[in-house]
Amino acid sequence: MKIAMIGLGRMGMNMVRRLLQGGHEVIAYNRTRDKTEEIVKEGAKGAYSLPEVIEKLSRPRVVWVMLPAGEIVEEHLLQLRDLLSQDDIVIDGGNTYYKDDIRRAEMLAEKNIKFLDVGVSGGIWGLEVGYCLMIGGPKETFTHVEPVLKALAPKEGYLYCGPTGAGHFVKMVHNGIEYGMMQAYGEGFAIIDGSPYAGSMEYAAVAHLWNQGSVVRSWLLELAEAAFARNGKLSDIRGYVEDSGEGRWTVAQAVESGVPAPVITLSLMSRFRSRETDSFSDRLLAALRREFGGHAVVASGKK
Repeated sequence: MKIAMIGLGRMGMNMVRRLLQGGHEVIAYNRTRDKTEEIVKEGAKGAYSLPEVIEKLSRPRVVWVMLPAGEIVEEHLLQLRDLLSQDDIVIDGGNTYYKDDIRRAEMLAEKNIKFLDVGVSGGIWGLEVGYCLMIGGPKETFTHVEPVLKALAPKEGYLYCGPTGAGHFVKMVHNGIEYGMMQAYGEGFAIIDGSPYAGSMEYAAVAHLWNQGSVVRSWLLELAEAAFARNGKLSDIRGYVEDSGEGRWTVAQAVESGVPAPVITLSLMSRFRSRETDSFSDRLLAALRREFGGHAVVASGKK
């Protein structure tokens, strides 16, 4: 199948490589020319503007957008709406909020352009092992592009989840679960690190052990093992954790649906907390302990 890939970041570039390996013809476009030229050397056909992308595709055109969620996706979809024709297909494979999918699908449908939302998991390892794909949109559109999905995913690694928004909704919840799992591993190793036994074991060895048949074994724990192998105490890393949006959306959905999700919610709050030093709330806690119990406080040196 002939398909265009718009966005050649860490995910998009390797997805093009995997599609090429699967025998598909890929038109590659990136806002900066150097990445386009890099993948052209590996067999893709380059395009250096959105009109050129459309010119090099055959109808019904299939355009996969692999860009960071937000305004940049909106801008590209608006341009594509004016360039594409009836029955052409746009796929958003970024981490988009599922409610944005519904609105954008309606916008494209005004010109009878089809739309699929595809949640993609696999990170930098996807090229080697394949990408887990969660797909939402019209079933017939999913069926049309299924050969592309098969090339990108490992065996049994893609799923049609339902109508527009379903793919990104499932990916959103997937990432919320990921937040909770990562937080649990972090807290568990922190308890070990604060114990009298911390000096008698290597954390990489503990992670390796737990990956041998333990009920807490996982790919995340394998990655933790690799991180500990590089630096046993992670002393080269500051404990500052960003969030890319999906955790917030998952918590907001839990509130909207009235579904209790304390673990995912607290894991998100912990990420916020990781970015603070000498927070106002902690200063108030210290002040209150001093006021009601006469507990000592540590002076800040500021007035």
